[in-house]
Amino acid sequence: MPNILTISGSPTENGSTEILLGTVVKGIASALKEEIKTELIRLNDYKYIPCQACGKSPEPEYCFFHDEIYPIYGKLISCDIVLLGTPVYFDSVSAQSKSFIDRCNCLRPADFENKGNHPFKKLIERKRLGGMIIVGGYRGEFELARKVIAGFFKWVEVTNCGLVTYESKSWEKGAVLRNAEKLAEANDLGKKIAELLTQ
Repeated sequence: MPNILTISGSPTENGSTEILLGTVVKGIASALKEEIKTELIRLNDYKYIPCQACGKSPEPEYCFFHDEIYPIYGKLISCDIVLLGTPVYFDSVSAQSKSFIDRCNCLRPADFENKGNHPFKKLIERKRLGGMIIVGGYRGEFELARKVIAGFFKWVEVTNCGLVTYESKSWEKGAVLRNAEKLAEANDLGKKIAELLTQ
């Protein structure tokens, strides 16, 4: 049974970011035609501290701090598909998204015993598939947010299968519901991920 972990970095519950993420999940489910396991993580609902740059590896644990974010590590590692969505704030990902991404730094601790290029240990050996949702405002500045998520995906062994961006023209919550083209694009991304999963 494919296991999909959907992570929303939006502070707006059931807004355009979550709607598009959910549409990707529906696309995956419709293409696979089998039972799937899904979980939505709303980062805004969790209480956790930012990365503290501890200066040493927490091995054999994922992190020294066992706050509300800690159980997500196991879910992130064990899932088959990772979907991450965020609004754009000041040309980058939301604070909720960035704080979570930073807290995943320990999933590839530095290996200073290996002299030379300071390689990093891989605590996640299995590659997973993933997709991005980025919702922005009228300027449509998505590239810096994309780079942050792309770096995160590489760090946690997720192969990016595609990106859907949505440029909102209003303050209306869930405005993307009136944009059939974007909903279809998100659905198509889900189908693409499903196809790659079965290869």
